[in-house]
Amino acid sequence: MSIVLPLAEPVRRPRPDTARVADGERLATRLRHQVGRAIADFGMIEEGDKVMVCLSGGKDSYTLLDILLQLQKKAPVKFELVAVNLDQKQPDFPEHVLPAYLESIGVAYKILEQDTYSVVTRVVPEGKTMCSLCSRLRRGALYTYAAEQGFTKIALGHHRDDLVATFFLNLFFHAKLSGMPPKLLSDDGKHVVIRPLAYVREDDIVDYAAVKDFPIIPCNLCGSQENLQRKQVKRMMDAWERETPGRIETISRALGDIRPSQLSDAKLFDFLGLGKAGAAPVVDAPVWLDEASVETDDTQVNDAQVG
Repeated sequence: MSIVLPLAEPVRRPRPDTARVADGERLATRLRHQVGRAIADFGMIEEGDKVMVCLSGGKDSYTLLDILLQLQKKAPVKFELVAVNLDQKQPDFPEHVLPAYLESIGVAYKILEQDTYSVVTRVVPEGKTMCSLCSRLRRGALYTYAAEQGFTKIALGHHRDDLVATFFLNLFFHAKLSGMPPKLLSDDGKHVVIRPLAYVREDDIVDYAAVKDFPIIPCNLCGSQENLQRKQVKRMMDAWERETPGRIETISRALGDIRPSQLSDAKLFDFLGLGKAGAAPVVDAPVWLDEASVETDDTQVNDAQVG
């Protein structure tokens, strides 16, 4: 009689440091290529720019700063980088972490202090989403400092997945096709906002942050709000990617291939003039709607129901 023994559990040995370093270098090369391409495609950085890199202490902004520093050394144009963090006075915020890190890598930086945390927690009812107000206050503080210091560009750490998620947020919850552009002029026309990570996958940023061992600072203000609309969209996108790998990349590319004639916005495409024969005037909508008849029909129906 033969006896079948269970297979031994495979032993997971840590990868040699050399392999880990090689993986990190390949990933860094890919990120530099993607960021460089985004900068070139959208004209994000020009000769003589003074770029304010908004550093939150999260994986995205650390990666943004790190890759921009690498590109700065070989860029075809000369530009200045300054890391700026807004200390929002959240409880237990480790104030020493960012200064220590930035000094260790020799980067010019500024820590702004503004107690937006108290404002948000006082104004927003408990259990409600804090992100909108927090974002407005943070943006106001950063824009003000950028104007005072003469920054020509404001760099944010939003990545490819953020851009796609924002598109779906606007689609599902605001009934409009709009998103988070890689380059944006602020509403007051005074600031140019750039998102150099626009082509970078969030998973790659997660891996890169682990390789670089960035001192990540979690956001205790809004990170625990599990019912946010953005988190719902993120769960949907994660499920899609598990079922059909590459779908998010396809959607990301679609955001750069807009075809107004295939949609329904008469402000972007001349549907009225399309295929129009002769010079006869276009009939106004109220005539087509025949609003008087509609009102009469509704009245008759209501009368019949009452009778």
